[in-house]
Amino acid sequence: MRTTPLTLTALALVLAAGCGNNQTYPDPAVAYDAGLATPLDCEPTLDGTITAAQLTPVLGIPVKYLVSQANTTEPVDVVGEVDSSGQRVWNWGTSLDTDATISIEATPLTGKWYAASFPGGVFVTPFDAGDTLEAVYHSDANGIYLHGLASTVQNPPNGETLYAYTQPVTITQFPLSVGSSWVSTATVENGMLDGLPYASTDTYEVSDDATGQLILPDVTFTQAHRIRTKVTINPAAGEAVTTWQVSFFFQCFGEVARATSQTNDTNENFTTAAQVRRFGL
Repeated sequence: MRTTPLTLTALALVLAAGCGNNQTYPDPAVAYDAGLATPLDCEPTLDGTITAAQLTPVLGIPVKYLVSQANTTEPVDVVGEVDSSGQRVWNWGTSLDTDATISIEATPLTGKWYAASFPGGVFVTPFDAGDTLEAVYHSDANGIYLHGLASTVQNPPNGETLYAYTQPVTITQFPLSVGSSWVSTATVENGMLDGLPYASTDTYEVSDDATGQLILPDVTFTQAHRIRTKVTINPAAGEAVTTWQVSFFFQCFGEVARATSQTNDTNENFTTAAQVRRFGL
């Protein structure tokens, strides 16, 4: 526990009381009892599988990330290397010139201006680093599901976005282990995107294809799962757009790192990222 200024002041007063005229010190007979340590809500087991219990969304707890600035690109290695022991290692521990710090917090959907448009949603998180859009989710024992996106504030300067899927997209499917994969497709009807009418069919192709050590600037995760997501957006008007996202998940921590490709990069092992996000302290 961090010692606050109030606690420091209290300690000073207690110590000063022993330096007065009365030099008699009590000798209590009761031994110190440290008590029982409070068990953690979730403890990593490093058994190669991430269950729903090890990836339960927690509301109201901010988490810090290092994130590269908007409108920049960064070199990235999503492949990693295999060390002498046969373990795959991703070294993302180098600080980037473009690093900024953001705090991401999951909050209840209740009370949001767009809540009525997502009847099955339960909680929201910022979709972008600037928190101009929020993503709506719910979770259960089988997975975590995306219901769509909405402008964080109603009637923003660039126009309102209200992007509700007709059925939720499976973002995470439990249990997660190497070899897990799934495809989830959903449709947006009568939506709004930056103030303009919008409709699309979106396909998410997801796979858990490797585990290994992930080195970040502030912490190293010994058994991170590499999760690849290919998102293909087919708007009702215009050409299809494809984006790759490589995320790293760790038991009890959730997503601890992410790299997002540039639009329409055809290489699943892309080497230039439109954005890099890493868990930080």
